[in-house]
Amino acid sequence: MRIRIALSAAVTALGLLFLLPSVAHAHGDTLKVVVTGQRAGHVTTEITWENDGDAVDEAVSATVNAVSVDGTRTLGPWVLVRDPAAAPAGWTTAEVLPPGSWKVSVDVGFPALGHGELEVGVPVVDPAPGTAGGTGTTGAPAPVASAPAPAPTTASGAQSASAQSAMPPSSPAPAPTASSAAEGDAVWWTTAGVAVTALAGAGVGLLLRRRRLRRRLG
Repeated sequence: MRIRIALSAAVTALGLLFLLPSVAHAHGDTLKVVVTGQRAGHVTTEITWENDGDAVDEAVSATVNAVSVDGTRTLGPWVLVRDPAAAPAGWTTAEVLPPGSWKVSVDVGFPALGHGELEVGVPVVDPAPGTAGGTGTTGAPAPVASAPAPAPTTASGAQSASAQSAMPPSSPAPAPTASSAAEGDAVWWTTAGVAVTALAGAGVGLLLRRRRLRRRLG
């Protein structure tokens, strides 16, 4: 059983070896590689059979190299992958060229030999209008009216106001009454009477002294 499987595989391989030359002979011996430019930095190419212009159905083994125009930078080697936007003959790169001018070369080794090159310019992509630093701007917000600030009050003013509110209202001085007036009159008359009595006593004493002197002298 194993021998039969091995023989079948060998026969199939030999058949493919005979078919490949016939396929290559039908399309030709070389590939036509045209570098069409770039799309968003991805190198784009078209690969066809040079003999009949048919698209390549097989997988393509190719390398892509890029050199800056001034020769200071090199990129690659990259591989080509199918370009769904340009099928069936379109091929592109998964990698992206940075902005600048590049000399791009593509070398194909399978299923046949092919070469293509082109100077490709990748422009600098400006940010979309209305964006700054990668974030959209919708304009400055409308100003919000702020409530007026209360008038400042000093600590001393607040303390004086609180002290005034805490103090009881002052009452007016009481008016003089009739009893107090009468008492003042009585005191005045008493003082006057004492003074009159004193004067009278002094006069009487003076008269008595004069009489005694007259008696002694007479």
